[in-house]
Order: sequence, then structure tokens, then C-alpha cells
Amino acid sequence: MPAISMFYGIIVYMYYLDNKQHSKPHIHARYQADEVILSIPEGDILEGSIPNNKMKLLQAWIEIHRDELMANWELASQGEQVFKIEGLK
Repeated sequence: MPAISMFYGIIVYMYYLDNKQHSKPHIHARYQADEVILSIPEGDILEGSIPNNKMKLLQAWIEIHRDELMANWELASQGEQVFKIEGLK
């Protein structure tokens, strides 16, 4: 499970070959003990939760990096190496 980005205490992951449980393109994000799974490119919550202020940051990041996330999803769904994506500053 490679971490593809980190910002404001949020760590974003994308798993390889992770298209069985959630068939939509998605990311996993952790903030402290909380975890959420969000669809890409929409940013909709598929499962879990994180604090609302961190969720807003994460959804803004998804909006900014939509194309990069979709490119990473294509790589990950084929079992190929994903690339890092810049966090929010």
C-alpha cells in the first residue's frame, strides 16, 4: 500500500489491484486513528470518516489532482508502480 501523498497529518494511499471491494476508482486516507475511502474523481465517501475539517482539505486536494489520481488509479489497477502526488501547502 504505497503512500502517494502526505499533508496536514493526512496520509493518502492507493492500493495495487484494489478494484474488487470498491469497484470505483478510489483512495484510502488516514488521519490519526481515522480512515476514509473516497471515490475519485468525485471525492464522495465510500466508507469511513475523518474529522470534517480534514475531509474538506482532502476533497480539495482530490479536485486539484484529479487527473494525476486517475492516472495513478490506472497504474495501480494494473499492478504497476504509482507516483507521488504533491500535498497541499
